[in-house]
Amino acid sequence: MNLPTLRPLSSDVSATAQLETAAMALLAQAGFKSVINNRPDHEGGPDQPTSVALEGAAAASGLAYAYLPVGPAYQSPEEAARFRDLLNTLPKPIVVFCRTGTRSGKLFQAAMSL
Repeated sequence: MNLPTLRPLSSDVSATAQLETAAMALLAQAGFKSVINNRPDHEGGPDQPTSVALEGAAAASGLAYAYLPVGPAYQSPEEAARFRDLLNTLPKPIVVFCRTGTRSGKLFQAAMSL
């Protein structure tokens, strides 16, 4: 497995598409310190790894992990505020992800505009 394609959102935050559990070790090896999962469990069906499985893989790789699932069509101001809090408190650099990375990017922009 290769490191997932990352899209920088800032100097210390990057977005990507759905991560697999094996990606956590690669992210840690690449120097990342935290992962934020913005994708609700089972949104993509039974083959999508659950947050619990991803959190376990992140912990085993030495990464901090946060689960902030948001819908694809709308992210509330409260979700954006919680995301901003996570960005401000989790160790950096951070990878954020959802199905394609777009939702996480939108949430990042909303969090930065608060």
